[in-house]
Amino acid sequence: MIAAWMDSTNLKTEAKREDIRILCEEAVYYGMTAVCIHPCRLALAKEYLAGSRVKLCTVIGFPLGAEDSATKVFSARQALGQGASELDMVINIGAVKDGDFTLIKQEIRSLLELKQDYDFLLKVIVETALLDRAELEMLSQLVSESGADFIKTSTGFSTRGVSLEDIKVIKAHKSESLKIKASGGVRSLDFALQLIDAGVDRIGSSNAAALVQEYRQRGGLLKG
Repeated sequence: MIAAWMDSTNLKTEAKREDIRILCEEAVYYGMTAVCIHPCRLALAKEYLAGSRVKLCTVIGFPLGAEDSATKVFSARQALGQGASELDMVINIGAVKDGDFTLIKQEIRSLLELKQDYDFLLKVIVETALLDRAELEMLSQLVSESGADFIKTSTGFSTRGVSLEDIKVIKAHKSESLKIKASGGVRSLDFALQLIDAGVDRIGSSNAAALVQEYRQRGGLLKG
């Protein structure tokens, strides 16, 4: 069932309470894995998801990743305290361009230290649209070695979202245990199915409900 791959997402600046309610109710109805929302909507979404198996996901350092590590850690701790069980954190892309991978390792490590106090998954957003191939290869290895749970391709706010080539490069350079979340521009069922076939473990989409509906209409079968 394709819903199991879905993080149903609403990260629009103008999202209203009603939009979050609909997002959560659709996620519960279709059996999606998580909803991904801004931190300021965590308390609201937690109410709507009460009693369900849908996980509460939020973003850290979103969408630019340009905050310092201490700010990201503070935001992460606040979000976890409000019930988030998954964090999607944008790395410092400027540091990548500087070749300062030590800073990238440090900020991932700082967030992972929160696992001493909270049970959560960390997804590291690398914003593939802004990386050359060598940088994506390096980050795939780095995130694998860091102990993070997922590498996530995109915020959906850059020049493009995920591509099948991104997934190919990541898979060739990541560890077996590191999972992949594909996001950004996943608006069609055909593309979502291609991503699943390519080996992704999650898909983040603001069009998740429509994708699940179409999947059911087609007969609801995945390859393999």
